[in-house]
Amino acid sequence: MARRDEIVFYANELLEAAKWPEFAPPGLQVVGAEEVSTIVCGVSASRELLERAVERGAEMVLVHHGLFWRSEPLVVDARLRGRLEAMFRGNASLVAYHLALDAHPSLGNSAQLATRVGATDDGAFGAFGRGCSFTVPLALDELVGRVERVTERAPLVLPHGPTVVRRIAISTGAAGYDLVQAAQEGYDALLTGEPEEPNDAAAKELGIHLIAAGHHATERFGVQALAAHLAERFGVAWEYLDVGNPV
Repeated sequence: MARRDEIVFYANELLEAAKWPEFAPPGLQVVGAEEVSTIVCGVSASRELLERAVERGAEMVLVHHGLFWRSEPLVVDARLRGRLEAMFRGNASLVAYHLALDAHPSLGNSAQLATRVGATDDGAFGAFGRGCSFTVPLALDELVGRVERVTERAPLVLPHGPTVVRRIAISTGAAGYDLVQAAQEGYDALLTGEPEEPNDAAAKELGIHLIAAGHHATERFGVQALAAHLAERFGVAWEYLDVGNPV
């Protein structure tokens, strides 16, 4: 067993959560049991995930997307009520890290995805991504195949870059807006989750590939890396639960 507040304090410091002010408070969002023996993690704090986590006996649920999102009305509607009821029923805490987890140089979503596709991390890219390279340049088809195997879904590909990919910018989630910056910084491709409508024309005109492998699919790995790290440090069990999402 470990103390909830010790885990949260450590995670806040590890991810430098205070550096990333946004619409949702990072860290502890629902207060549950003081002692933790099991952490269940997932991408988003949906009712399904929370109910399944409580059924698995989790005292702490760790997610990337928490309860509070953008500038939604501060009303406990049927959606939030159902999620809170699940947490209260299991006396479980909810801990969420959004931008802080995106940006972490080793545990973050982009860093974890880079490792899985075999890219070498060369440093930060944009606000939250990683700039990477391949020791041996890859044909686009080979790179796309790696992405598909890792994310377990066929990505959308806008194939407008060079024949081989030497440098790739990786920015998970809804980061199609990073395409122009990636091209301007000399990357051959941008790997992200969601594209934007202007991306196809921009990719053609700037000579860069865009690979969009899904918001959910590209952001499954950071929360798992963080949960595994916390579990090892504090001597607790952890488990990842995937709630399918086509977006």
